[in-house]
Amino acid sequence: MKTNNTILNTAIQTINLESQAIANLASLLNADFSDAVSCIFESKGRVIITGIGKSAIIATKIVATLNSTGTPAVFMHAADAIHGDLGLILEDDVVICISKSGNTPEIKVLVPFIKRAKNHMIAITGNPDSFLAKNADFVLNTFVEKEACPNNLAPTTSTTAQLVMGDALAVCLLKLRGFTSSDFAKYHPGGALGKKLYLRVSDISDANQKPQITSDTNIKNVIIEISEKMLGVTAVVDNQKIVGIITDGDLRRMLTKSNDFSHLTAKDIMSPNPKRVDANAMAVHAKELMETNGISQLLVEKNGAYAGIVHIHDLIKEGIL
Repeated sequence: MKTNNTILNTAIQTINLESQAIANLASLLNADFSDAVSCIFESKGRVIITGIGKSAIIATKIVATLNSTGTPAVFMHAADAIHGDLGLILEDDVVICISKSGNTPEIKVLVPFIKRAKNHMIAITGNPDSFLAKNADFVLNTFVEKEACPNNLAPTTSTTAQLVMGDALAVCLLKLRGFTSSDFAKYHPGGALGKKLYLRVSDISDANQKPQITSDTNIKNVIIEISEKMLGVTAVVDNQKIVGIITDGDLRRMLTKSNDFSHLTAKDIMSPNPKRVDANAMAVHAKELMETNGISQLLVEKNGAYAGIVHIHDLIKEGIL
């Protein structure tokens, strides 16, 4: 029976073996890598990435990474390519073929057609003496001494090396393109990462109710305003300027201090100089202000005037918090 220590030792050995193989990749880099990056960067077409088996799965991830960082890429399965999908490759496209051995039957059939079309071809392979490597314009060597699989059969270390090589390509291209966080947001408009980069406070607060009273509003109407607007808070505004804030917590504290509050007005229980945020600020900045001050809502200003409320629940809903 396997013990916990045995399981953990196997996991540690796997991680160490793969990390050592990844570290060794740096020593395998040569001018072909920089030339391959330049080839893709200067190309007017897309990057077509192909492979078979586990290499095909790695190819799809590299395609996704390139697309999300400004380099148009398309996945083409090597088996499908020789049965009709070669039409995916256009004149200016650069083709990346991924294969550990570089000698699989599908690759041997596919490569001559790519060469015949005169597309630039980049090989990501662990065998620089393979058919694929010898026919490629640029060879990115992902040689590994051993798979993490104890039988040295299941692609483990080798596919990790392919993945890292793909990441290295993507990051180099990203830097050459001057790809910024704003560019990233354009490609990730629906994700939490993208929202942190483009979503502004006004995008959230404009959809909320806008509770407000004056400093002379009586307590009954304060309670009505907070209840009707359902944000648990109201701004106290005089001449369009924020002078205070009243939360449902302030109302509860008022009830514990006095049996008769009919004579009270908003200015008697409000908190003056409340925390606020500009409508044009990034929503992630509002999150940081809430976290720093231990509060759950912020009053929003636009051009110095009261413009609404942003609540912590809004940030949770948008996936920012």
